[in-house]
Amino acid sequence: MKYAVIDRGDSLSKALTERFHQLAAERGFIRNDETPEIVISIGGDGTLLQAFHKYVDQISDVAFVGIHTGHLGFYADWQADELEELVGMMAGETPRMVRYPLAEIELETPTECRNYLSLNEFTLKGVDGTLVAQININDEMFEMFRGDGIVISTPSGSTAYNKSLGGAIVHPSIETLQIAEIASINNRVYRTLGSSVLLPQHHHCDIISKKEQRIQLTVDHVSIMRSDIRSIRCSVSSRKVSFARYRPFPFWNRVREAFLGYDVR
Repeated sequence: MKYAVIDRGDSLSKALTERFHQLAAERGFIRNDETPEIVISIGGDGTLLQAFHKYVDQISDVAFVGIHTGHLGFYADWQADELEELVGMMAGETPRMVRYPLAEIELETPTECRNYLSLNEFTLKGVDGTLVAQININDEMFEMFRGDGIVISTPSGSTAYNKSLGGAIVHPSIETLQIAEIASINNRVYRTLGSSVLLPQHHHCDIISKKEQRIQLTVDHVSIMRSDIRSIRCSVSSRKVSFARYRPFPFWNRVREAFLGYDVR
């Protein structure tokens, strides 16, 4: 088995990384930071997002395993004191691969088109004032938006920024994107639905800039500032992210433990 480890950089995560390398070597695992089959994330959800974006170009060929070293991580199955159990299962068990939908974003400017994949969400905000944009769904005008920003989330990302905006929590087996507003302004000119919207896999939305404006884009944890954006197309990607599950940890159990505090394991 070829593996790589990405850690948060704190003392506990670094120590667990060294211990993992020791245990992995004893089991005959091969460390390969360039083309791993399994990527171990040691830290929190932010660390997992960093690992995802580091290997996003190989996303069809890698699977991720998360280990907590702080607060409960939504993407992580394992606690810090379960490292030896995890390595033992990796050596002796065939994992169940769980695949989650991703958001695909196509950014268009006068000079180029760029594509990004998002595991959690894509956020669009005005830098110097309110964001002004037209939102089209399936190439037809849907609404005119003016406000602080727009969040496009995946099902697995629906528990993050989207939830704080009043969006719905969506099970990752549902291939969809969710559009949520950040502090929209509604009047005779700019009118929005006011609630989050779910788009199915075969639909897409375009966010079209309606004035000269500096816009802050955030793709998961990656921030980009541009003043030349014409439009952004968002859709469910044909690619998915894979998580290697060596024991069951259902999605609704994660939701219950993360937000309600009931740990029945």
